[in-house]
Amino acid sequence: MSMVSHVRRALPLVLGCIVLTGMAFAQSDSPGSLAPAAVVPATPPPDTPPATPEDKRIFVVLPNYRTAEASDRFTPITARQKMTIAFKDSFDWPVYPTAAAFATLYQIENQNPSFGQGMSGYAKRLAGAIGDQTLGNMMTEGIVPSLLHQDPRYFRLGEGSFRSRTWYAVTRIFVTRSDSGHTQFNFSEWGGNAIAVAASNAWYPDTRDVSDNVQKLLIQCATDAFSQVLKEFWPDVKRHFKKKHEDAETASAR
Repeated sequence: MSMVSHVRRALPLVLGCIVLTGMAFAQSDSPGSLAPAAVVPATPPPDTPPATPEDKRIFVVLPNYRTAEASDRFTPITARQKMTIAFKDSFDWPVYPTAAAFATLYQIENQNPSFGQGMSGYAKRLAGAIGDQTLGNMMTEGIVPSLLHQDPRYFRLGEGSFRSRTWYAVTRIFVTRSDSGHTQFNFSEWGGNAIAVAASNAWYPDTRDVSDNVQKLLIQCATDAFSQVLKEFWPDVKRHFKKKHEDAETASAR
């Protein structure tokens, strides 16, 4: 299939995403929107230390723009803020080397053999990997949460046993918060990824049957669950290495 044919197949999907994005912004701007007005956070007591801002990189590489602390007072975010989070996660620079790594793996496994090998085949696999990540992020973090009034953020537990925190992180692909703070099934995760997987059929001609699509959906949701485990424990890992470094400096100074 020629590149022109791929572009023609993808064009309606791109236009559809643009329309959905406009609808998502309209949700926040319309008078009847369910999104509540901005909530002014309570002033902390004078002896309360300032909150540590969340790292925007996990292991200095993985984007981390949608993590919040579960212990903090819940403040809803607007559709525009959701789209901003999705945009940052979709176009941050680590997305591209990650996509290149996936494309290399797909090239080695010869996935979608109609792409062929060589630079031409690799370029198609790279474009597909970038499209997968971008569309998946925009759908699950921006467009669908805005339309369904769900919060796309991961609310980090930050305390408890390793087992309980891991279970909490993994199950957040099934459970999320609404804009009003209530617990709901995570339709944004599963619905957004399902839309992205269905759209990816435009550029994956060899994997268009139902079983292939279900497999891709489960892999994507499992990947998101794993990333949330990383988000849950990254501050602990960072503190561990920081303390280890400080102890080493103290020992060397003696």
